[in-house]
Amino acid sequence: MSRLLQKPMKKNQSKGVTLVHDLTLENSPLEYVGFKVIDLSPGAKYTESLSKTECCIVALTGKIHVTVGSEKFRNLGTRENVFEKMPTDSVYVSNDQTFQVEGATAARVALCYSPSQDQLPTKHIKASDVAVENRGILSNKRMVHNILPDSDPTANSLLVVEVYTENGNWSSYPPHKHDQDNLPDESFLEESYYHEMNPPQGFVFQRVYTDDRSIDETMTVENSDVVLVPAGYHPVGVPDGYKSYYLNVMAGPTRIWKFHNDPDHEWILKR
Repeated sequence: MSRLLQKPMKKNQSKGVTLVHDLTLENSPLEYVGFKVIDLSPGAKYTESLSKTECCIVALTGKIHVTVGSEKFRNLGTRENVFEKMPTDSVYVSNDQTFQVEGATAARVALCYSPSQDQLPTKHIKASDVAVENRGILSNKRMVHNILPDSDPTANSLLVVEVYTENGNWSSYPPHKHDQDNLPDESFLEESYYHEMNPPQGFVFQRVYTDDRSIDETMTVENSDVVLVPAGYHPVGVPDGYKSYYLNVMAGPTRIWKFHNDPDHEWILKR
């Protein structure tokens, strides 16, 4: 199986805590993006101490309590299923901090990481403050929740968004990339995609490919899978009958999202 396609591991870490994904800079091909998913039973607690790493805690489903030092954020989370399509709550935690996430109910939580040097304030990113954006036309439509866009100075490196794509549509399309540190034309950002489908037995297709085809993989992606994008274009196709959700995490040397479309397919934008 491709190293870019990561299947859920469902590893019991401690009582009431299940580690669904555990992608670190040590065990994945990415150098700037780390990603975990944890499932929490009511009352279960997950604690982590960060060194030179920042983290965005996203309440995917259920409700959680988050403690960072002396700061406490209670009953975060707005939905029982990501396909309710409402923005959710998140908490940004800077480097050299310890945080704890507790399940107020049964909950699934995403932990998004990137290397960080400058300590910044902890921030509760309220669901009500998350901008909702509609992109695309025809069969290239998707809805975006901008949790940590590059216009928000909350983080040092992290960019975090949620994307919904309807059945029969394409997303991250036309194919685009951001793998060159060549501003102002293009920025270098690695990326991870955490996928869910509705109904959950569905699948999507995601291709990751570079101009020189040193990377060229097309993957069948199922519910709760993660796709890693170290470089290259990375479009997603959603079959008829199924709806797609994915959580994107991006990070790189400069916190700017400046992408470059595949010139072979850019003509699609001129329809």
